[in-house]
Amino acid sequence: MNEMAGCSVKEKAEKYMQVTGRALREVEITAEKGSREFALAEKFLAMARDYFGDGKYYLEKGDSATALAAFAYAHAWIDAGIKAGALDGKDESIFMPR
Repeated sequence: MNEMAGCSVKEKAEKYMQVTGRALREVEITAEKGSREFALAEKFLAMARDYFGDGKYYLEKGDSATALAAFAYAHAWIDAGIKAGALDGKDESIFMPR
């Protein structure tokens, strides 16, 4: 059963904020600094951080639905970076496996 079933949109947004914040702290760039792949990884992370910041802004403003969407987009950018091989996330409880 889904642990978030029955939660309010605000509760879901707060949970996604926690999980995505942890993912941003734990994710690593796999490429060598200065390489094209490293620059690509930085773009994935920049998009994730931007959407994460947007989510926090909307949550503070009381717009939980938009906040939830922004946190989901942030996490999707991290997962996409992992799938592309630009990022590495070892904890499969918060990252999509390669």
